[in-house]
Amino acid sequence: MLPPQRLCQASGGHFSTAQNSLVAAIAATLVFGPFRAPSSPSGRAVPKDLGKCTEYAKNFQLWKQFNPGTVDVGQDVGVNGFLKAIRRLSANLVFATVDTGTGAGVQLMVRAKDNDDPKGLLIDQLRAIPLNSPITARGLVTKVQFLDPSMSPRLNPRLQMEQHRDRLLYRVDLDLTHIEALNRMPQHIVVKKSTEYPAPFPPGFPAQSRHLQLRFSDRLHNRILFRDSVANRLRELLRAPGLCEIETPLLFKSTPEGAREFLVPSRRHGHAYALPQSPQQFKQILMASGFRGYYQFARCFRDEDLRADRQPEFTQVDLEMAFATGSDVQELVEKAITKLQNWLNVEWVLHYHDRDLSPFPRNEMARVDKEKTMGWHSIKKSFPHLRYDHAMKKYGTDKPDLRIPFHIRRVEHVLPEHFIRMITNLEKPMVEAFVVKSELHLEYHKPMDDGPPTMLVFDPSMPLDGLSSLDHDGVKKLQCNGPGLEDFAHLEKGDALFFQAREDKPFQGEGSTAMGTLRKLVYDLAVQKRFVQASRELLWLWVTHFPMFTPDTKPGEGQQGLTGLKATHHPFTAPMTPKDFALMATDPLQALADHYDLVVNGVEIGGGSRRIHLADMQKHVLRNILGMPADGIKRFHHLLEALRAGCPPHAGFALGLDRLVAVLSYADSVRDVMAFPKSMKGQDPMTQSPGPVSDAMLAPYHMKLVPSEGTASEETASEDDQGGKDLA
Repeated sequence: MLPPQRLCQASGGHFSTAQNSLVAAIAATLVFGPFRAPSSPSGRAVPKDLGKCTEYAKNFQLWKQFNPGTVDVGQDVGVNGFLKAIRRLSANLVFATVDTGTGAGVQLMVRAKDNDDPKGLLIDQLRAIPLNSPITARGLVTKVQFLDPSMSPRLNPRLQMEQHRDRLLYRVDLDLTHIEALNRMPQHIVVKKSTEYPAPFPPGFPAQSRHLQLRFSDRLHNRILFRDSVANRLRELLRAPGLCEIETPLLFKSTPEGAREFLVPSRRHGHAYALPQSPQQFKQILMASGFRGYYQFARCFRDEDLRADRQPEFTQVDLEMAFATGSDVQELVEKAITKLQNWLNVEWVLHYHDRDLSPFPRNEMARVDKEKTMGWHSIKKSFPHLRYDHAMKKYGTDKPDLRIPFHIRRVEHVLPEHFIRMITNLEKPMVEAFVVKSELHLEYHKPMDDGPPTMLVFDPSMPLDGLSSLDHDGVKKLQCNGPGLEDFAHLEKGDALFFQAREDKPFQGEGSTAMGTLRKLVYDLAVQKRFVQASRELLWLWVTHFPMFTPDTKPGEGQQGLTGLKATHHPFTAPMTPKDFALMATDPLQALADHYDLVVNGVEIGGGSRRIHLADMQKHVLRNILGMPADGIKRFHHLLEALRAGCPPHAGFALGLDRLVAVLSYADSVRDVMAFPKSMKGQDPMTQSPGPVSDAMLAPYHMKLVPSEGTASEETASEDDQGGKDLA
């Protein structure tokens, strides 16, 4: 594109001097934007704060990026990227490397014949550019080298112009003829191995500099690219069976589904939007609208306590199918997960880096030691199914990690009464136990809700092998190799036996027991201390047969029911069988829901259910079983009307994309697979959101700030209080 003065000349000189000035000014604005120093007929000086920008405004030219797959020796090409290194071999010979993000490692070379050679100025210009600055350059190709002959673009045209960061599939040398710095990296920002994420600050980059974490960490950068690959592949897999991608609104209204919502003020007095916890109601309405199948990558919002696998805003792959059962949905999801995981080995590998495992593009393997790479285990058989109550009994959790080699056993029937009284004050308790082999043996002192666990260590050199607390008869019964006691029959020196008592009552929707928590923590500690190598295999399973309703310890909150019951998952889940339908009227706590969770290595990846598609049944659940007040039921009027209009049976599923990508990429937290995650306080460290608001900002929404209870002044308020005021 021509600079302004050249545009005037190209017009053939048919403009007056004033017109030429006007054309130049217009061209400067349209072509160069903020990079062009202001040019006005009045001749006013460039503002002081724009003074440093004039060098870019005068000579700015962004050369078109060359295609690494088709470039050849002798071509005059352009290159854009970040200046990574400069090597000065002599006063008249300098080399530099550029990160192009195109699959080519570009080396720039400048050679001056003598001190009078104009290329000496080019050397000075190159050396004056700070490392990691964005540059645009031009030069003649002197060498093209494929780092792996099998990666030749003539054999694999897909490799041409890959849109990823420096993949070094090719090495291209340029004899530099022109270079411009498009911006300059500040000298105080130090980039080296010790600053790479997740290095703590200091010396690592702080969370406030997320852009630097993303830019200078290959592992973090690759995980974001990996997320893109997973999302694209999932779209293909969901389109294949005929599901249609449909977007649903983000500005919804508050409805009592269970989780705390984020409210969005509106200028209509007394009214507010709510950000959706999920698209649950909209996707059911879509099924009533005649769509046979739907999916979307939905943004969801829940104002809940945060942890490593939970964010206030997250993405779920949401789907729903009309005229479908829960089994139909499970089959579709299982096929998609199986194809996805097996496909990963085609496009990606797992790379070991400082004992950390992370995804790495397969067509970049020329860059790394192949001995430090591995693939994902191929899925060759169907996922196992496990009932909720069986999972709680055997693993102590509704999210079992099948890699943990020891299981929970019920043992109070073989224990002496005095031992039971020693470990608990409960009347007629249930006592559970598991064995930890000697190589996993760790001391554990964390307090539990049901009291501390009791640990005995098997030692043949001690009386009764170290189990004297059980007395002779108790040891004999425990090691009888009877049903459910097989783990205790062949103990070895150093094996630890953990015992824990709890109330003897059926499970009612709890997520875990004290023994289940202990089991996972003991295993995690053993892995952390490197007493055992955790399996890298991803072990998937379905957990089914959940209770439809559970006791509500906080009536009036969440789902806002007043009967002391709440829906275990959400109030739209259908009963599993006709028997469970009958139990809804007679004994709701015994009714089972047609709900299913997908779990892998102790992480709940997603969940779904067959929905209630009859308006009268849905209203009965809301009013009679949950005891929701009339105004709460009225908030679901739109859904009840859709169900009443001949809605077909339907079922669906929601897959947590953040958790899925974190598991597949072996990340420690979902924050490592999100570009801009929130902190554990729900804040964005980089943008400092949520931000403070003023009465003037709130006035259009009929709101104002009031002092927080117990806060003395704005100056003494904590950072989380945002000035010590609440919204009213």
